[in-house]
Amino acid sequence: MPIKSRIRTIPDYPKKGIMFRDITTLLKDPVGFRLVIDQMTQHYLEHGMDFDVIVGMEARGFIIGGALSYTLGKGFVPIRKPGKLPGDVVGQEYQLEYGTDKVEMHTDAVVQGSRVLLVDDLLATGGTALAGAALVEKVGGIISEMAFIVNLPDIGGQKKIESKGYNVFCLAEFEGE
Repeated sequence: MPIKSRIRTIPDYPKKGIMFRDITTLLKDPVGFRLVIDQMTQHYLEHGMDFDVIVGMEARGFIIGGALSYTLGKGFVPIRKPGKLPGDVVGQEYQLEYGTDKVEMHTDAVVQGSRVLLVDDLLATGGTALAGAALVEKVGGIISEMAFIVNLPDIGGQKKIESKGYNVFCLAEFEGE
């Protein structure tokens, strides 16, 4: 059974007309979770992607990024919501559909010139991922690639990210569904 079939779709959440792709059903399935980590690990081992550290977006990016850090033998850095990190931080605001949000990371989390794999669960508008990339670059890191379990290409995030010169890897797409 493929990864896509293990992701639950919840219609009209968080508002009417939205088809919410819920990966919690994938994560609770031990075979599904293993498939995600194994397929992402294989992708990076086979393609020889050059990166030094994995950065995960709060909160589901922590789950995927932490597991990949273990399988690939890389360090892990969290990007968090404001007020969650104890040391000196750098922040980045980004646009939401109705307003703005902000994410932060420690100023010393990524060594100057380090190549970074940025990980999150889902790519929709690309706003969160681009905010994460901006943080990495503010502290001197270089984005090697951005990886996601799910891509919603109809929303345009992948095109937006790629137009900024970043590479994107996704395991599953939900297009026009």
